[in-house]
Amino acid sequence: MSLIPATILTGFLGSGKTTLLKRVLQEAHGQKIAIIENEFGEENIDNDILVTDSKEQIIQMSNGCICCTIREDLREALQLLAAKKRQGLLDFDRVVIETTGVADPGPVAQTFFMDDEIAESYLLDSILTLVDAKHASQQLDDRQEARRQVGFADQIFISKTDLVSAQETAELMHRLTHMNPRAPQKAVHFGEVALSEVFDLRGFNLNSKLDIDPDFLKEDAHAHDHAGHDHAPGETCNHPDHAHDHGTAQGHHHAHDDDVKSFVFRSDRAFDPAKLEDFLGAIVNIYGPRMLRYKGVLFMQGTDRKVIFQGVHQLMGSDLGPAWGKDEKPCSKMVFIGIDLPKDIFLQGMSQSLV
Repeated sequence: MSLIPATILTGFLGSGKTTLLKRVLQEAHGQKIAIIENEFGEENIDNDILVTDSKEQIIQMSNGCICCTIREDLREALQLLAAKKRQGLLDFDRVVIETTGVADPGPVAQTFFMDDEIAESYLLDSILTLVDAKHASQQLDDRQEARRQVGFADQIFISKTDLVSAQETAELMHRLTHMNPRAPQKAVHFGEVALSEVFDLRGFNLNSKLDIDPDFLKEDAHAHDHAGHDHAPGETCNHPDHAHDHGTAQGHHHAHDDDVKSFVFRSDRAFDPAKLEDFLGAIVNIYGPRMLRYKGVLFMQGTDRKVIFQGVHQLMGSDLGPAWGKDEKPCSKMVFIGIDLPKDIFLQGMSQSLV
């Protein structure tokens, strides 16, 4: 049985997760989707679609989709769904896990890596985060869960932009970029999103198809002055190694000092694999709980192929990607997204891990 793709849908209370889910479920896309609701006293997907007073944990919907409400362990629910699929009792193509509005998506994502049985049945595709344009500023100021949800995102959907000015939306988008530069952002109205923007995003895939997110840290996506080091998108770094800071954007006045921030390490010198492993192991031991996502394409000594690397909290992994192109100058790009991470220590340690 091929691996079942899984998507984590997160976002603060009232951000529109349920609206987006209903839209996905009702669209005639021919896919059978299993929805896992991580229930926490929030309103269920929709009383019209679901029989919410049923004692049954798994409910088959009229459109062939499935809904599974869990009050206990996500792991058990995933195992149960996979077992029923193997036995031919349930038929579904993919799983979407809707977290509660106050959830940290980290432990949900870790479930897919820490449990062998889950890892043998499922492939975590991506984390989608919904942000409510009207209330986001206050939520991001007040609630760390909201900031963490942004930090974990592979794709950010901004809802309710019709309720705020264009300037407020632009300021919010700038703030979100400041927190997580690797997640594309898109304003959505009433959950109207193309399925191609929801599924098969490969946010967690460590394979040769994932070179790096196409817009990964595009230099021109932010109004930064890189002191003469501007690259066009796709251009290689062909100057001495240096680290760009996406934690301070020149030309913008931030009224917010979010604890979730991102910074980037870049170098065109190769990494010493043993030194890098030692350094990353050490920082993960100390800062793992505060390291939300870290991801990059690395130039490693001893291989002519790109090394695709990423981690969530204390879990990290790498895989060989495609070979460096003939006209491509090998270089490393790695983004760290986390809560009050000591940027200087990270960048210095990465530099010291180079050959």
